[in-house]
Amino acid sequence: MEIRLAHAQDIDAWMALVKQVRSMFPGLETAEALAEHKATVLRFIQNSSAVCAVEADRIWGILLFSRETAELCFLAVDPTRRRQHIAQKLVSFMLMQTKQGTDITVTTYRDGDPAGLAARAFYKSLGFSEGKLAEEFGCPVQEFILKRPSTGQI
Repeated sequence: MEIRLAHAQDIDAWMALVKQVRSMFPGLETAEALAEHKATVLRFIQNSSAVCAVEADRIWGILLFSRETAELCFLAVDPTRRRQHIAQKLVSFMLMQTKQGTDITVTTYRDGDPAGLAARAFYKSLGFSEGKLAEEFGCPVQEFILKRPSTGQI
């Protein structure tokens, strides 16, 4: 499996995966929201801030990140390929693209929300710690922070 920056020609396969997992992400419920997300993904691709896991011409995992805000913005893996360390490889690749010593943030479901059990456990396993509570797309979320020393990775 190859972990690499996404290209504009990846957009259809990328969005096929988004559509497959969209019920897990608040804000992707409508066709309009999906169209807006597609435009966002294309902007991230132009900024070299979209990472994908590709094998046999299929995208199995996707990640969007912002260098400017040091944020992991979106992460998803095909449900049939979970527990194969694809998400960890995507995050590791992202960290190599960001400035060492910069803390990385991500938001996910709050503690107690069954939809967030796997994501919260995953981020904690990578060394992220719980941060402030917030709301995104009308959904209560919690920020997680990865404190990064000026050298090294996960």
